[in-house]
Amino acid sequence: MTAALDFALPDTLSAHEPPEARGLTRDSVRLLVSRGSLPPEHHRFTDLPGLLDPGDLIVVNNSATLPAAIRLDRLAVHFSTAREDGTWLVELRRRTSKASEPYGGGEPGEWLPLPGRATLRLIERETPRLWRAVLDRDVEAYLRDHGVPIRYSYVSRDWPLDSYQTVFATVPGSAEMPSAARPFTAELVTALVARGVGIAPITLHTGVASPEKDEPPYAERYEVPAATARLVNLTAANGGRVVAAGTTVVRALETAVGGDGQVAASAGWTRHIVTPAIGVKAVNGLITGLHEPRSSHLMMLSAIAEREPLTLAYEAALREGYLWHEFGDTHLLLSR
Repeated sequence: MTAALDFALPDTLSAHEPPEARGLTRDSVRLLVSRGSLPPEHHRFTDLPGLLDPGDLIVVNNSATLPAAIRLDRLAVHFSTAREDGTWLVELRRRTSKASEPYGGGEPGEWLPLPGRATLRLIERETPRLWRAVLDRDVEAYLRDHGVPIRYSYVSRDWPLDSYQTVFATVPGSAEMPSAARPFTAELVTALVARGVGIAPITLHTGVASPEKDEPPYAERYEVPAATARLVNLTAANGGRVVAAGTTVVRALETAVGGDGQVAASAGWTRHIVTPAIGVKAVNGLITGLHEPRSSHLMMLSAIAEREPLTLAYEAALREGYLWHEFGDTHLLLSR
């Protein structure tokens, strides 16, 4: 693997089903730990309380996953992100025997009949992959009645929506699960709180990923509550670590941080992209999954951890058979 984190990911390292289907509990997936310049460590997610200190704070995403895929005979429509004007970003995909693949068709102004006598009108391309579109009824209510969770070809079969929810999910809106928090259980949260580790929520509704070709993130809805902002600032002032449970949390907090390093209550649509050049001001730790080669998520990780320990961690994950994707293993990065 090169310093640019360009590596080959074999299919055998894709998690094809939830850990529960592999005889594990949610919180017993593997946890790779990168701590500054130290060699990577191998743990289980249940070890997390002992890896953090009293006074640390974990910030979690409370967005709940929508059944955001609508399947037609030959196509699937993946509803991604609500826009400020009430339209939605959607991705058209061609259905295959395994799941779906990118579909380059569609024309501005085209109408697509959907199940339940609904109609989707394509307005214009927002990106080469995503259309801005409008549905003739409330999108979230429609998806609850007719949608299924988005599934890509590395997942071997459909799983119920509950498999795509985290223990923190209370605010519906994500097209895909904020998967970094999936291993948390009520029992583990209790153990963290008993350890003296705080838990605070933000909301960021994730859009659809691009498994075939990674793209920079686009605008996503978010909210950082005032109570969470206060806890983040208090933790930093007292010398504790602010650990983000997922790249979505990093994006929300870094959107809400000011030039003085203080986080303020904030809401709206964030277009902030975290890069090594910009760095991070609000977080000094991250719980995340294992990301694809050359992805924008890896660029964010490089803003939190030095490139060399990150490279060593991914070499260890490949060598030791860690599993990738939303049902896979996890990675804890601590800057100190």
